[in-house]
Amino acid sequence: MSENRKPLLHVENLKQYFRISRKQVTKAVDGISFDIYEGETYGLVGESGSGKSTTGRSIIRLYEPTDGKIIFNGHDISGKLTKEDEQYLRMNMAMIFQDPMACLNPRKKVKEIIAEGLEIHKLCKSQEEIDAKVNDVLDRVGLSREQATRFPHQFSGGQRQRVGIARALVMNPKLVIADECISALDVSIQAQVVNLMKDIQDDMGTTYLFIAHDLSMVKYISDRIGVMHLGHIVETGTTDEIFANPIHPYTISLLSAIPHPNPIVEKKRVAISYNKDEEGVDYNAGHEHSFSETHKVLATDEEIERWTNR
Repeated sequence: MSENRKPLLHVENLKQYFRISRKQVTKAVDGISFDIYEGETYGLVGESGSGKSTTGRSIIRLYEPTDGKIIFNGHDISGKLTKEDEQYLRMNMAMIFQDPMACLNPRKKVKEIIAEGLEIHKLCKSQEEIDAKVNDVLDRVGLSREQATRFPHQFSGGQRQRVGIARALVMNPKLVIADECISALDVSIQAQVVNLMKDIQDDMGTTYLFIAHDLSMVKYISDRIGVMHLGHIVETGTTDEIFANPIHPYTISLLSAIPHPNPIVEKKRVAISYNKDEEGVDYNAGHEHSFSETHKVLATDEEIERWTNR
């Protein structure tokens, strides 16, 4: 990635802590930094509980970040938001949620759900203009205009997720955060939804932060990948770098868990387990080591020496 290019989203030392009790604090996200460039898909992967979804929610300000800096297209959206910055954020960043049923209002028709953002921000001059935009985005996500008057419960899971995508895209946002948006769907429907997202990106130049734990799907859709574990990004690089030359043992363990389509090869596959305490890894003691312009690993000097000489 060219050093001269300005990132669309710059996240620096982002922390998101939750107080559980007077003495206990959960560090869901503990000082992560990454950039996302315009028109690309940045995949954020890791097992459940690693802090991926919390990262997405902090960036879009569903949570108040504990610390760190978030710069979105030149707008600082990390501290207390001004009215202008909040409006800019809400109009130019959107989120596709994990559960397609829980995030849709069951009492509203699909066209009302999709048009909500347009009405709140008064982006259309007439009802006809709203209807035209809703119909256009329904066509784009592969739903018929006749379905606009139905309620969410009248759709299948895959169709509901398409409604969620339509709602996110109707404002034509610069950045879409897709939070585990395919994990609740059947495998065949997952492929349809991911292909749809890729087509929309080609047509509209949309930028994605794609959060998932399915590495094979992330490999298919992402330009660059960040591997997250226990609130830290332990390795980041292009898709080729992560899959062809993984360095961090956690990344290696994730890749070893991917099933192989060939049953003969699958029989011989050995899943490698990773335990940071057994490995003696301390994320807070490590710093970023660069293996290329894009490939970086969080580790101490001793750990890097150990891992590269295996």
